[in-house]
Amino acid sequence: MLGVCALILAKMTDRVKGFTVTLERDFRDDDVEVILNAIKMIRGVAKVEPSLVIDEDHMIRERLKWELREKFYNFMKENLT
Repeated sequence: MLGVCALILAKMTDRVKGFTVTLERDFRDDDVEVILNAIKMIRGVAKVEPSLVIDEDHMIRERLKWELREKFYNFMKENLT
């Protein structure tokens, strides 16, 4: 009976199936080969695939810059008056 209670109280640990790595900037595909190979050399890594930049990425970045710029201007306008 005590063994059953101990099994019920034991917490199962979570499992990790992978990681998402974001580079600090966009790199040319031939320049990123060194980074890709370094990640592949890490024990337990089964597969590494680059994520290519698409047109939508550029649009999202520009919108974020625009929103951040607008928030900054509004903040400055409110705090300087």
